[in-house]
Amino acid sequence: MPKVKSTEKKSYDPKALGAQIRDLRKAKRITISDLAERTNRSIGNISEIERGISAVTVPVLQEIALALDVELNWFFEGQAKAPEKESMWIVRKDNRRILQMQSAGLTEELLSPNLSGPLEFLLTTYMPGAETGEDGRQRVGDEAGLILSGSLELKIEDETFLLKEGDSFSLPRGGKHHCKNPGETNTIVAWVITPPTF
Repeated sequence: MPKVKSTEKKSYDPKALGAQIRDLRKAKRITISDLAERTNRSIGNISEIERGISAVTVPVLQEIALALDVELNWFFEGQAKAPEKESMWIVRKDNRRILQMQSAGLTEELLSPNLSGPLEFLLTTYMPGAETGEDGRQRVGDEAGLILSGSLELKIEDETFLLKEGDSFSLPRGGKHHCKNPGETNTIVAWVITPPTF
């Protein structure tokens, strides 16, 4: 999927974009004042952006994306206008927000309509050899996953398990785990995380 270039003109709904920024900031446990400091903007300006009151240029959005550790395309994926009656409940396949981490060999798609609810629903694609960092990942919430295709090497604390298509797992908050695709084809995992921690 191509990345959005800064020279492209994009029409967007300021309120929807502001809600995306706010939801992602909260899911990452970042305060408005922290985001303001990271982007060299005032707290009032960040608040106005999140409420859709202040316009957001691409350079400003690039600063916010960098501060929130996502690629710029995160805010442009899923910008298709969903019918109002389903926007809070349903995510159509062609309207998912997608985060591509090419250097890590990972692609994550947000399957839940937003990050402001009690849970986060994700689809992660691991390219062959891709993994979640040597030190693993600390869980701040409860997580569960289902292997939809391929295989996943899952290390929980000191135990390592090889999971295949159809296998599932559940991980309590507070521990660490490490994921790796040991195979030669993509591995796809559906995740449910509560509370959202994207």
